[in-house]
Formats: sequence, C-alpha cells, structure tokens
Amino acid sequence: MTESKSVIVFGADGYIGWPMAMHLSKLGHRVTAVDNLARRGWDVEGGTYSLLPMASMETRVARWKKETGREIIWRNLDLCDAEALDALMVEFMPDAVIHFAEQRSAPFSMISREHAVRTQVNNIVGNLNLLYSIHAIVPECHLIKLGSMGEYGSPNIDIEEGYITIEHNGRVDTLPFPKVPHSFYHLSKVADSQNIHFASRVWGLRATDLNQGVVYGVQTEETALHPELSTRFDFDSIWGTALNRFCVQSAVGEPLTIYGKGGQTRGYLDIRDTMACITLTLDNPPNVGECRVFNQFTEQFSLNELASVVMSAREKMGLSTEIVHIPNPRVEAEEHYYNPKHTALMDLGLRPHYLSDTLVTSVIKIVEQHKGIVDPVLLQIPSVDWRTGGNEIWEKYANQDEFKFNAIRTARLIDSARR
Repeated sequence: MTESKSVIVFGADGYIGWPMAMHLSKLGHRVTAVDNLARRGWDVEGGTYSLLPMASMETRVARWKKETGREIIWRNLDLCDAEALDALMVEFMPDAVIHFAEQRSAPFSMISREHAVRTQVNNIVGNLNLLYSIHAIVPECHLIKLGSMGEYGSPNIDIEEGYITIEHNGRVDTLPFPKVPHSFYHLSKVADSQNIHFASRVWGLRATDLNQGVVYGVQTEETALHPELSTRFDFDSIWGTALNRFCVQSAVGEPLTIYGKGGQTRGYLDIRDTMACITLTLDNPPNVGECRVFNQFTEQFSLNELASVVMSAREKMGLSTEIVHIPNPRVEAEEHYYNPKHTALMDLGLRPHYLSDTLVTSVIKIVEQHKGIVDPVLLQIPSVDWRTGGNEIWEKYANQDEFKFNAIRTARLIDSARR
C-alpha cells in the first residue's frame, strides 16, 4: 500500500462488501461502511437466509474495533437518496469509493416486472447519483465499481478486457466491447458501465470497472478473527451460486442439480482474490478521464466441470454424491465458446488461489459445520423461469404451505433425469 486513503465502501453489509471494509481497514485506510440493509429485507421477503449467522452492522463494527483496535465508521444510507449521498461525500471527502451497493441476483431480477424495475432503479439510479456526487464534490476521487462478467454474455469470439479494436469498411476504431447480457440484472450492469464510461469522457472522472466472475468462499484473514465478523453464505436458487448450491446439496444428501446440458461456462475466483484485486486497483489508480475495465476472475468452469470438482473433493473426504440434469429455467446457450482475457490484474501483481486447492477448506468444511440448519426445501425449489417472469413461483417461494408442492415437483424432475 502506498498511502492511507479515505475510502467509502458502498454495499458494506454485503457478501463482499463487509470483508472488503475490514480488509482495507486492516491495511490502514480510513474506511466508511455504507449500506441501506435492503439485502436483509429481501431475505425476509423471500424466506431465504444465510447459512452462516450474520451479526448486525453495529455489532460487526464494534467487534472489529475490539479485535483490532481499528475503527470502521458505519452509515445507513441509500444511494438513491441523492441529498443524503451528497452530504456523506462532503463529510468524508473520499479519495476512493468502492461501489458494491447493487441488487446482484439475476433470478431476483427475473421474478416479475416489479422485481426487474426494483433492480434497475436501485442499480442504475444509485450509480448515476454516485457519479454526480463524485463530479460535484470530489472530482479527483477514484471510483472502483463492481461490474459483472455476465455483462458480456457468451459471444462466439474472444472477450477482451472492456474494449475491442474493430476494422469495418476500411476504418479502425477501439470501442467498448459489445455486450449481450442474460438478465435484467446484468442489463443494469451494462447501463452502469455505459454511464461510467460517459462520465469519464465528459467529466474527466477516474474510474475502474471490474467485470467480476463468480466469487466463492467466506473465509478471509479478517472474517476468521471472530464469528461476529462472518460474511453471508447464500445457497438457495435466488441468491446462491451454483457452486454454493452444489456444496450444500451434497452435504445434505441431495443430488447436484445441473440446469440443462451443463456446458454453461463462467469465470470464478476466491473471495480472497477479490480482496486482492480491489486492493491492487486502489493502489494503482487510473489517470484523470480514464475508464479502465478489468476482467476479474482467475479460472473458468462449465457447470459440468464445477459439479465434477465438488464430487471429486467430497470423494477424497470419503463422502459420495451424484449429479443429475434438470430442465433449464434460464434462456441461455448451454454449450458455447468462452475465452475471456484477464491479464490486467495479473500484471498488477495478483497471485491467485485456485478452486482445486481451496474448495474443501473455503467452502465444503464450512458447509459441513452448518448443514444442520439447511432447509432442503430451499434447494428443491426450481429457479425463476426466465420465460414467464415467475410471479407465481415467487408467491409460492414466500408461502411455506406451498413448499411441499415445489419439493414434489423437483423430486419428480430428478427421478426423471436419473432414469
């Protein structure tokens, strides 16, 4: 680290946001943690919960100070409240802001029109408010924004890091890489990227747009200090990743359910590598008016490969599981070319962890410790159907009396796949 900076972490109650706030505080930065706690409310709304118990933000920051002697300032604030955001920026005059404060679930955004609108208003308006606040109050501030590799979709060409040089009708230009996202959530991320690119060109903002892959693991040096410092672990079909779901399914004796053919391929990285990537980005800011784009992942796996990794890891522990394919509720290519570039962060010094080396310690053993509180129903409910909007599914998801119906339907799908 080159110097201590004033850093605001937006979305600091989230899966990545809370470990990031602690990590930067430990490095000596002056950290302000900001969140509107909406994610906890969405758990209540949908009947979902974190496999790891989560302390309140007040308890977290108090425990952090007790364990380390370092202070994290906590603020409950919504980025869609422009006036409150401006006041916050004036109060802390940040050198950098790290923006995680977005609804980040593709299935959530596809539940219904209301959920799609809620997602895009929260994400796009909040990001736009932040751009205006930086421009007006702290124009030298470095915006570090968490984007998504899902913005790109799965094009049949190599995915560059944000930009592509195109020759067309005898002329050449370098342009933002074309994006074909797979959900209303990912569409909101594309809009964010365009707004950030525009603000950098027009206002001279410094920005780094991190197109992140799927993150796994919950253990960092900071979360391991005390149970009250834990981050969340989602495993249901709305919020949980495929890897989390596979690990929990195997722990409770359920088969690993792969959507469709299982050739869907994505980038992955350990949560500790997310901490490292953002720290490297913070320590190496862009120039005035520069909008950098880094593809932030370390490995890539298809769903079939991912399930095989989980199965192999459990077999080494003397535990067995099985894999079944069920109808895909998403509209996506189930077999496709996928070759995204990801060299920029490596060039800055990233030294990655790899899934085959860390899966047991970073995910499987933690799941084993907490599997007693898993409600198998949350694993059996099929994901939201991309084709219908899923209004009826969400109503059943929130209604305990309907869980049995969904469990029976999924069990039949599994039995059919086995045959």
